[in-house]
Amino acid sequence: MNDSDKPRKKSAFSRRGFLQGVGATGGALGTGILTQEEAQAQTAQGVITGETPITLTINGKPYKTTVEARNTLLDVLRNNLDLTAAKRVCDRGTCGACTVIMEGKAVYACTVLAIEAQGRKIETLEGLSTGNTRHPLIDAFVNNDAQQCGYCTPGFVMASKAMLDRTPSPTEQQVKEHLGGNLCRCGTYMGIRKAVVEASKQLKGGARA
Repeated sequence: MNDSDKPRKKSAFSRRGFLQGVGATGGALGTGILTQEEAQAQTAQGVITGETPITLTINGKPYKTTVEARNTLLDVLRNNLDLTAAKRVCDRGTCGACTVIMEGKAVYACTVLAIEAQGRKIETLEGLSTGNTRHPLIDAFVNNDAQQCGYCTPGFVMASKAMLDRTPSPTEQQVKEHLGGNLCRCGTYMGIRKAVVEASKQLKGGARA
């Protein structure tokens, strides 16, 4: 007797049984809806559900709000705290329009979860001017026509500040390399680079040629 003549062992799993099981649970498998018991079990296991209160330190001030675990820092800045300088453009971490500074580093706010930003120092464009006092980058961008439509400008300014904080006197080539993660659809790259070099002169009294 060959293998094809041998009686096949019946599987413990069947399509009919699977569908019946789904029907018995009200179709929750495909909807993502949790029963009250399941939600309580997940919460007991440390899974974050619903909204969670958090405190973010932005431009030296504490901001309290509630967020869902999925909310990005960009979501919270714009929708919860009315800090709208960081722009939502690609929302994919590729254009840099939502750049902010976190712990001294330029980051895309659309790629950082708000709950992960707790306890970290965050800087946004709103913090670069107080009354009539402005950061030199702001005036330098105006002087060199470094802004056009304005969507990318806040991200470029914050990325530039993060660079100048680490490299006070950059060359234009260094500026080009450091700002490679930010895109300008209007193509004002030359003006942006000149603006950063000009700002560095005001901040540190000179820049390398």
